[in-house]
Amino acid sequence: MNFRILAKFLGALLILTSIAMLACGIFAVLDTVPGESAAVSSLYMSAGIVFLSGVLLMLCGIGKIDRVPRREGIAVVGLGWILCGLVGSLPYMLGEPRMEFPDAFFESVSGFTTTGSTVMGTDHSTGNDIESWPRGILMWRSVTQWLGGMGILVLFVALLSYLGMGSKSMFRNESSFQTGEAYTARIRDTALTLWKLYLCVTLICIAGLLALGLTPYNAISHAFTVVSTGGFSPHNQSIGHYSSWGNSWLIELWLSIFMIICSISFLVWVVLLRKRWQRLRAEEEGKLFILIFMVASVVIAWNLTEIGGGEPMNFLTALRHSWFNVLSVFSTTGYSTVDYAAWPGDTLVLLAALMILGGCSGSTSGGVKVSRFIVLLKTARFEIVRAFRPHQVFRMHVNGNALGEAERLQTVVFLALFGLIFIAACFLVSLLEVTHGMDMISAFGCVIATIANIGPGFGSVGPAENFGHLGGATKIFLAMLMILGRLELYAILVLFMPSVWRKY
Repeated sequence: MNFRILAKFLGALLILTSIAMLACGIFAVLDTVPGESAAVSSLYMSAGIVFLSGVLLMLCGIGKIDRVPRREGIAVVGLGWILCGLVGSLPYMLGEPRMEFPDAFFESVSGFTTTGSTVMGTDHSTGNDIESWPRGILMWRSVTQWLGGMGILVLFVALLSYLGMGSKSMFRNESSFQTGEAYTARIRDTALTLWKLYLCVTLICIAGLLALGLTPYNAISHAFTVVSTGGFSPHNQSIGHYSSWGNSWLIELWLSIFMIICSISFLVWVVLLRKRWQRLRAEEEGKLFILIFMVASVVIAWNLTEIGGGEPMNFLTALRHSWFNVLSVFSTTGYSTVDYAAWPGDTLVLLAALMILGGCSGSTSGGVKVSRFIVLLKTARFEIVRAFRPHQVFRMHVNGNALGEAERLQTVVFLALFGLIFIAACFLVSLLEVTHGMDMISAFGCVIATIANIGPGFGSVGPAENFGHLGGATKIFLAMLMILGRLELYAILVLFMPSVWRKY
């Protein structure tokens, strides 16, 4: 292992993170709302600590690096996300109110991985609710999701490649782009284009929210967390905070548009902006995502008109609640306008399936991705037909890209591994929380909310609840599940397999 490479990349990562902290500190200084002094001191102190640590690491890795071997690339990705979670927890621990390390690490990792689970309460009477925290800290919370949305290390690929460092292995292991799409252009140019588009989408979202009457603080906070499909909100009731506004349906509609945009591969939007319309005809994943969303919304709306969340409702009201919350769950954003945990049981089963499925590859969404579901269906059909026609030659394509036997096997193995880890994690969470009497539905909700990067789950961690009541060990374990899900298993699991390192 070349530790000089690790030191240089991780040091640069810390410096970039410190700049983001400093920006949030400047916001806290300029904010006219009283009570921001604690946020200013904690953000400035954190930025200083992180910046100095980054400089020291950069000095340890001084010198030109011609290329990054795959082993070091994987290590930078895995360790980079863990390091972001660690240093990102400092503002929560150094200010007032103050979090203990398990809570701060959980909140930080939830931000960077765009999960959106929180340990902050939602009951204003307790004094430990979201709205009781300084706005500078809440802005840092939103910024972590915005940075993590496109992938802070994808940004690194764009910036550090100018220093002569090879970065293909980092891009490959950090992002969820399909190989056939991401490598048709130079990696640096692809990363830069993606971040430019990401920034433009964010600015358009902010402008729309300002036009709808949100304050600059709320518009920026929500824009950062919707384009990253992260779901953090500075309000206790999430988007339900605006339900009393006359134009609340327009706010929900505007946010829904961006949840859809950011749940479909950003490379699709790049090629469409270049007027390569034939790419749209070949786009299976995005079309299936929209189809599943529309069908699920109508089915759940019909169910709510029959049963409701306690009492039946008219179809238009049910469709509005269903459309926004289904899209929020399916895109793994995690916003809510109502407590969907109170919906009928069969509706929750459908929502759980959408949580696991998630958005499209190359988007900011979590989950196992719709493309893998497509590959699984096509592979199943392929194997069934081959059982009766063993000599027939088959060709499989997804989004216009040909898939070989290796890609099909990799997809099946990933889904099997995801399922095994999911079951084991549910069992482990129930064991860790046995003294608190956690039921299996809540344990299931904890795991599905974190490994699929959703945010809210079911049971005691539903959209009207939080993760603050869990034990410290459980919070750290769930934070690691968030990183595992964000990096799609392999880049983290390989860190714990020394035999693999020796073969590189």
